[in-house]
Amino acid sequence: MKLSRFALLATTAGSFAAAQPHRHQHLHRHVEKRNPEVEVVNVPGPTVTACVLSNGEPISQQDCEEGIENGSLVWANGVVSSAPAAAPTPPPAAPSSSQDVGAAFYEKPSSTAASAAPSSGSSSQDYSAGGTGLDSDFPDGKLDCSTFPSEYGPITIPWQGLGGWSGVQYVTFSSDGSSITHIDTGVSGMSCTEGAMCSYACPPGYQKSQWPVAQGSTGQSIGGIACKNGKLHLTNPDLSKKLCIPGVGNVQVQNSLGQNVAVCRTDYPDSGTESETIPTNTGPGQTVPLTNPDGNSYYQHQGLVTSAQYYLNPAGASPDTACTWGTAGSNLGNYAPMNLGVGKRDGATWIALFPNAPTNPDTSGLGYSVEITGDLSGSCKFEGGQFYTSTGTNPAGCTVQLMSGTATIKFY
Repeated sequence: MKLSRFALLATTAGSFAAAQPHRHQHLHRHVEKRNPEVEVVNVPGPTVTACVLSNGEPISQQDCEEGIENGSLVWANGVVSSAPAAAPTPPPAAPSSSQDVGAAFYEKPSSTAASAAPSSGSSSQDYSAGGTGLDSDFPDGKLDCSTFPSEYGPITIPWQGLGGWSGVQYVTFSSDGSSITHIDTGVSGMSCTEGAMCSYACPPGYQKSQWPVAQGSTGQSIGGIACKNGKLHLTNPDLSKKLCIPGVGNVQVQNSLGQNVAVCRTDYPDSGTESETIPTNTGPGQTVPLTNPDGNSYYQHQGLVTSAQYYLNPAGASPDTACTWGTAGSNLGNYAPMNLGVGKRDGATWIALFPNAPTNPDTSGLGYSVEITGDLSGSCKFEGGQFYTSTGTNPAGCTVQLMSGTATIKFY
C-alpha cells in the first residue's frame, strides 16, 4: 500500500516508493541544496513521508515544495533501503515539484464525491467480472462469505486465486476492539472465511470505501469488508453503504500504442500483500479514467492522508501478469519500470512520474513514452529514457499540478 508522499519534486517522482512484498521497512529520500538538506522520512507501515532539514527540524510541505520548485532545495541521492511494503502512495500526487515529501492527508469523506463519479463506460474491464451495481447499497450482513459481491460494484481479481478478492487478511482484534493485534495474510487457494477482512477492487475511477476504524497495532493498514458469523459485513458504513465510491475525477490515461498497457494501483487500505493488484487496463486507442482520491476526504493512515500510486507496465502485458507481484528482471508488477502518482489535496490535484527506484530503477524496460498533458503548472514527460520538466531533465522524475480541466497521461 502506499501512503501518500507529498513531497515534491524535482524529484517528485522519486518520492513515491514501490511496494515490496511483506517488508515493512523504511524508505529515506533526501533533498539537498544550498541550505538546507531535506530528508523525506517514512515511518513503519504504510509509508508516510515528511520534509525534514538535516538538523532534524521539520519544515512545512509548502516551504519544501516551493524550495524544490524554485531550486533552493533539491533531492539528494537518497538510498532506498527497501520499498516499504506499504509504499507511500503518491501524495495527492505530490506537488509540482517533488512529490514525495509531504505527508499523507486525510479528512472525513464528503458526500459530494459521488457527484464526481467517472463514467465507467470508457473503461476496459473485459478481463474481469463485476463492476455492476455501483449505485446499489450493499446488503450488510445478508450475503454469505462465500459470495463475491460483484453485483455491488467490485470487479473480480481471479489471478490472485482468492475467490475474486484482491486480498484476504485473517485478523485478531485487541480485547477492547480498538486495534488489530495479529494478521495472517491469505495466499492463493484461500478465501474469505470467518474472521477475515476481505479486500476488493473497483472499476477505474472508483475506489474501495470500506475499512475498519481499528487498524494494525504496529502501523499495518487493513481494508475491505468483514466475514462475521458466516456473512459479509460493512466495516465503514458511515463513509458509504456502497462498496465502491468515485474519486474526484479529472485524470485519465490515453493509450496511443498498438497494444494494451496495464496500469496497476496499489491496494490501499491494505489487502494484506500491499501489492499492485487493482487493474486499469488500457487498450489501443482507449482513454480510461484513473482513480484520483481526494486526500481531504478519503482514507487516513495514522492521521496522514493517502493518495493513489500506480505501476506502469510494458505494453502488451495483461493485467493478470502485470497487476500482481512480479519477479526481478520481469519489468512487471512491483518490478515495473515506472510509477505514476495521482491525488488531490486542499483543492489541488497533483500528478507525478518517477522511476520505480526501490526495485527497478532502469526505466528503459518501459518501452514507450509518457507525457502528462492539460492545463498544468509545468511540464512532465518521459521520452527517450529521460524525464523532462519545464526546466530541463531530471533523473528522479517530475510532478505537475492540474490547474483546470482534465489531465491526460498519454502513452505513445
